[in-house]
Amino acid sequence: MQSAPIDFYFDFSSPYSYIASEWVDAVAARHGRTVNWHAILLGATFQAAELKSPVSYPIKREYAIRDFARSARHAGVPFVLPEKFPVPTQNAARVFWWLHDAVEPARAAAWGRAGLRAMFTRGVDLSDAAQLKTLAAEFGLEAEAAERVWQDARWKERLKRENDAAIAAGVFGAPFFIVDGEPFWGHDRRGQMERWLEHGPY
Repeated sequence: MQSAPIDFYFDFSSPYSYIASEWVDAVAARHGRTVNWHAILLGATFQAAELKSPVSYPIKREYAIRDFARSARHAGVPFVLPEKFPVPTQNAARVFWWLHDAVEPARAAAWGRAGLRAMFTRGVDLSDAAQLKTLAAEFGLEAEAAERVWQDARWKERLKRENDAAIAAGVFGAPFFIVDGEPFWGHDRRGQMERWLEHGPY
């Protein structure tokens, strides 16, 4: 019997989600797992948990920005902090869920990777409609069709349901992973996840 997939919750505006997105599929594959990608909005989870982004606090912001770059170097992935950061990413997330439900989950995961890489290696502003449409075209989507998707009430509601489901599952940040019912928060929990995948509960 195939082992259960890893649930991977990410926000397109999360540098740590970007870092995790670069290794999560490979880690899962090494242990005979697949990954269920979930695009969510950190704002919704922060509100539910009565939290704020670390860059919202002056005393934390400078450290957090330094840590984003250092963590990317440690992981061996390129990183550029966008000039405008953070930004709302609900439109990119709505396109994700359209691809997930109307096309196939693998295509949605590819869009997730493309969006995260665009934002954190090229500084693309995913909150800007023109830049998001350009990214959609680069990805092989019809730009105007992508815009219609993110304006469609169906996909707005789909994203809201996913945010609600994530909160109900205990998700309060990103990246967030659930492995066999066990929650792991943060890209730096990779070692603990790999131990769990290799040896089971500990």
